[in-house]
Amino acid sequence: MVFKILKRFLIIFTLLFASLSSAQIKISGKIVNTKGEALENAAIYVNNTTFGTFANSEGVYELTLPKGKHVLIVSFLGYETQQYQIDTSKKTVTLYVVLKSKENVLDEIVIKKVVYDQNWYHNLARFKQAFIGTTKFSKNCILLNPKTLSFNFDAKTNTLTVFARKPLRFKNKDLGYLITYDLVDFTLQKNKLTYVGYSKYENLKKRIKKRWIKNRLRAFKGSKMHFMRSLKAKKLKEEGYLVHQFKRVLNKKRPTDEQIKAARRFIILSGGKFHLSTISSPKTALDSANVVLQKSKLPKYRDYLYKKNVSYAAMITQKDKKTFLNFDNYLSIIYTKEAEELNYVKQNFREKRTPLNVQTSAITLLEKPAVLDISGVVIPPLAIFSEGYWAYESFADLLPLNYYPSKGD
Repeated sequence: MVFKILKRFLIIFTLLFASLSSAQIKISGKIVNTKGEALENAAIYVNNTTFGTFANSEGVYELTLPKGKHVLIVSFLGYETQQYQIDTSKKTVTLYVVLKSKENVLDEIVIKKVVYDQNWYHNLARFKQAFIGTTKFSKNCILLNPKTLSFNFDAKTNTLTVFARKPLRFKNKDLGYLITYDLVDFTLQKNKLTYVGYSKYENLKKRIKKRWIKNRLRAFKGSKMHFMRSLKAKKLKEEGYLVHQFKRVLNKKRPTDEQIKAARRFIILSGGKFHLSTISSPKTALDSANVVLQKSKLPKYRDYLYKKNVSYAAMITQKDKKTFLNFDNYLSIIYTKEAEELNYVKQNFREKRTPLNVQTSAITLLEKPAVLDISGVVIPPLAIFSEGYWAYESFADLLPLNYYPSKGD
């Protein structure tokens, strides 16, 4: 089934964080169920990194991690996923994990309702476009187990909700990762996407290919992670970033929603018709109502730039050895060392134009101040809202938090 491509995603992506450093510490323990039985092959990993391992036949595991604070995820099919906050900065850690069995009643109901018909495949296409994205790297980011998904679409609110009965598995052939994603929540309402989950990265092969190193660097450069690390290090100019500040206000030239609704009702009740052509001099009440509807096509908001080359002091603050992201209104972030992809232009702009030689994103803080972690993550992650190019770059372009260009992994 053909589906309409969303022209713009406004994405909030939730990641639990890990504070990474170079020193290594061992963490070990055992993973069992509530009966004390060992859970062989239970996964334990630091969310959104390549740090992870599996329990052996006795449920025992051992994992080497960098010193610092981590959120460990422990999961096993049929059991509730658990997370633990640990601090390895001072000593080795022993963690004994007891996983609880999931309630299977709801799962069975969901399974019975899943019918792999035309609607299911249509919703699958919407999910893949919204979640994996439509970037160059998305073409080779393959969902290996799509039939674990079930969908619920509410036509009244135009909201698609997605459920996964098992962790999703993706093979990103361009970046060289096998990714296990434990989907907690996925909601797509019109052009706004919110999703939450835990991800575990593994290299597709022990030996990392040169092509993967090159593609990973390309994915990193200009990304939100790259910007946040550059901001924290106060090296924005050296890394190719320009940052301006703007306000977003209601467009006074556009009628209010109430005026638009009233004009539409008037035309319908009067038996009149909608005019596509522009009415320059309205002579009747019907003409005036059509003018209102024509002006309803104008953007609801207008952005006003009021500060160029924003200072570090206006974006970040320091307290108790922590860096906080703290700014007013919106930041316009221009990455000058990479051009837009053609597909981004096709999806987001009606007018025909060639891709620009820069990539422009915008962010605003929904909650401030927010911690800016050393790995390039904002805490809490829902505190930041992204638009523009960063909203275009989706799951297929994401890298694990322990990725650093000098290492290539």
